[in-house]
Amino acid sequence: MNRKALVAVSAFVPALLMWAQAPKPAATKAAPKAAADEISGKVIFSGTPPKMKTLKMDADPYCAAAHPQPVLSDDALVGADGAVQNALVYIKAGVPAASIPPAPKAPVKIDQKGCIYTPRIVVAMVGQPVEFTNSDDTNHHIQAMAEVNKEWTVSQNKGMGPQTTSFDQPELGILTICHLHPWMRMFVSVLSNPYYAITGADGTFRIKGLPSGYYTIEVWHEKFGTESMKVQAGGKADFTFKAD
Repeated sequence: MNRKALVAVSAFVPALLMWAQAPKPAATKAAPKAAADEISGKVIFSGTPPKMKTLKMDADPYCAAAHPQPVLSDDALVGADGAVQNALVYIKAGVPAASIPPAPKAPVKIDQKGCIYTPRIVVAMVGQPVEFTNSDDTNHHIQAMAEVNKEWTVSQNKGMGPQTTSFDQPELGILTICHLHPWMRMFVSVLSNPYYAITGADGTFRIKGLPSGYYTIEVWHEKFGTESMKVQAGGKADFTFKAD
């Protein structure tokens, strides 16, 4: 090898070593596929969401004292990115009868604490107990204003034990109020199958354990109404509520 070639190789080798030792960009991973037995998605609101109102609790000194800071109504919780919280997403049709288990014996639990129903949205299967607890040092009077099912009303004074009911037919969004505290509102939905989810603050949901097949999936929200679509198990279902 002549002197010029040797010089060229000597200059090239360090650069080659530096390239070989440099960290390589991480390989891009494909997004994980949805499991074959689930349907997932997101519920969003497009447009300017309704303004939340301040709850007026001064009719009961106990309730007012329980909240030193103003409490806003949670009937339309919409995040900065449009994510809708407290939307019920459920399988409306297509579930094989053989895949529907008996209603759970354990009750769906609702508490009255700080003169607010917690949680705001619950789901029970047909025939499943729905249990109300009073954690307040004041009286409440519950009324489940069912339309398909029989209405249910009961007084629950402070110190009383849980009060329990159940519903015999499917029904969405049974408005439940307190006659003594008009700002207290929540909703009980009664389903014929256990395939549902309630969206959290990020608006997402995931319904698991579905047999293979196509389903009619519906979203219900107390203020925004309902939307539905047909989707196959293993697929995605994104819903958008729009401002009027």
